[in-house]
Parts: sequence; structure tokens; C-alpha cells
Amino acid sequence: MASLTGAKRVVVKIGSALLVDRSTGDLRGEWLHSLALDVAALKSNGTDVILVSSGAIALGRGALDLGHGALSLDEAQAAAAVGQIRLARAYEEALAPHGLTSAQILLTLDDSADRRRYLNTRATFAALLSRGAVPIVNENDTIATDEIRYGDNDRLAANVAVMAGADACVLLSDVDGLYTANPSDDPSARHLPVIDTITPEIEAMAGDAGSGLSKGGMKTKVMAARTATAAGCAMAITQGAVSHPLDALQSGAKATWFTATLSPQQARKAWIGAMKPKGALRLDPGAVKALAHGKSLLPAGVSAVEGDFHRGDPLRLEATNGDAIGIGLSRYAADEARAIQGHHSDEIEEILGYPGRAALVHRDDMVL
Repeated sequence: MASLTGAKRVVVKIGSALLVDRSTGDLRGEWLHSLALDVAALKSNGTDVILVSSGAIALGRGALDLGHGALSLDEAQAAAAVGQIRLARAYEEALAPHGLTSAQILLTLDDSADRRRYLNTRATFAALLSRGAVPIVNENDTIATDEIRYGDNDRLAANVAVMAGADACVLLSDVDGLYTANPSDDPSARHLPVIDTITPEIEAMAGDAGSGLSKGGMKTKVMAARTATAAGCAMAITQGAVSHPLDALQSGAKATWFTATLSPQQARKAWIGAMKPKGALRLDPGAVKALAHGKSLLPAGVSAVEGDFHRGDPLRLEATNGDAIGIGLSRYAADEARAIQGHHSDEIEEILGYPGRAALVHRDDMVL
């Protein structure tokens, strides 16, 4: 993929310097409304859109009169607490005239490192996107400390793309892509429009210079590209300060595209297939046949549960005679799986005391 054309799900990262005027601390309202028009156009073509937006601290520091210098941790978190409200309201007001519902999701590094939180976040994205909403994601700066921070929204955007199964990720930046050297220092530096493989040489070309309001430099963008492309998501770095930046990208604006050789679904299947099982599910003949026809594994088709595992752990899927037929991620912990095995999905709430998920292993989370 070297354009947004044909993308089914897009993650767009917006840096602080694009959204907030660094001299006044005010929101760049006209630019945001042009972005909202671009998002509405993508949505009208059937493309899911997730926005990963910086700007909460930049908006909040002005409201708290914290000046332009470096902030202490408590000052930054206070600014984020004030700015997050303003940021969410700004997106709501920009998207609502186009009939789009916005939703706020605040994440920390722990949310993608912890399997259960990762799956919960993935499910939330799926529920919002299936209902046409536009999730607005930011790092939860009000509670995040260094050990649980992404530290920059480039890598956060890449991780969100992986969580949500996006096939394109766009980093709207203050640069129009990756060059062989810093073009500000080296007039012979060449722009690289397409990168198929991130080699050590490519990594060496990335510098660390960032803008005054953001922490991300080119190095973090290349790191983000490595994460995204490994999960089957193409990634673009392009100039975001222009009006209608996504439309400009689709119309051929200068950019660097990092290509992905696999689709998000293929990459996810490869990832699951390489996992070491932490338990096993024995299936009855009807369930084996249903899986072969692309169905999810329901509790009614499970005759035995082996092992001690948690929700999200990989499990060996076995035929009635014990032969391995695949591997899948469990949507229930071992004790829950044993309680509902052999039962119909509409009995889950009565057995467990809460309305669980219908499938024990969803078809998107298994490899046969």
C-alpha cells in the first residue's frame, strides 16, 4: 500500500504542533475542521478512522497559566487533566456537524503490555467502529508515570493500529517523510518515498529532532513503522500542517510510505500460530466441522478443558481423538471455560453470573 486508497481501517496520528498554536496555546480550529472534513470523506467511503491525538498538555498548560518552559510531572499531569476535556470537546464539535460520533480512549503502555487489558481495548475499538464512531485516543497523561508511558504518540499510534487491526497508519508530522540525511543540514539529502524493508541503514538515517510541543522525532517514527508493518499495517509520514492533510496525502502529497508484506489478518494469524499453548480444548465432531467452515468455537462444542490459563492465553485445539487441529486465544480463564463447556451460549450468564462472550475462541483469534 502506497496510498490510502483501498484502506479499510486507518489510524491517524496528530501531533501537538499541528493542533495547538505554540505561540498562543490556542487550538488551531480551522485546521481541525479541515481534518474533520477529511475524516468524514473517508468514513463516507466505508473506511474506519481512529485518531491518535496529542495536544492535551499543550491545551491545558495555557488554561493553568503554566508558561512555555519544561513542566514537572505533577504540572504535566494537571495540564493533561484540564486539556483532555478541551481536546475531547474540540473533536466532538468538529466531527458532529458531519454526523460523526466521537469517543475518547485514554491508554498507557500497560494497556498494550497486559494481555487482558489489550484484549479489552481491542474489543472496545471493535464495538465503537462497528457502530460508526470515531475513537479519539491519547496517552493517559493524568496517571501515566515514566515506567508505564509510551513517551510519544508515534509509537502509541502504531500500537493502536496493531490493536485495532488497521491496514494503514498515517503520522501527520512537521516533516514530509524520511530523508537520507537531515535536509536542514545537508542539501544533498534525498527524500525516500517508499521503504519496503527497515534496514539498519534506514534506522541510521533517522534523527531525533522534534518540534517544540512534541517529543517524537524521526527515530520514534521509524520505530513506529517497524511495529506497524510487522502487524501488516502500512505506515506513512507526511506533512500535516497543510489544510486537509489526508486529502492531500490521497492526492499525491509528498510522503514516505513503509509497506507491509502481509495483511493485518495474516500477520495476526502468524503471530498466534507461533505461540506456545498454555492449555487445550477437546472438541466434539460438530465443532471440528464448524471450525473447518470458518465458524467460531462455541462452548457447546467443547468436551474437555485442560490446563491452567487466563483470558487471552493461547490454547491447543484438539479433535475428538486428541489430534491437534489448531491454536486459538481463549476468551475465558480456565475455571470459566470448564464451567461453560458443553453448554449453549445463552446459558453463560446464568452459569457465570455475568453476560460473557458467545464464543470461547473467536474465529479471528485462531489458526487451523
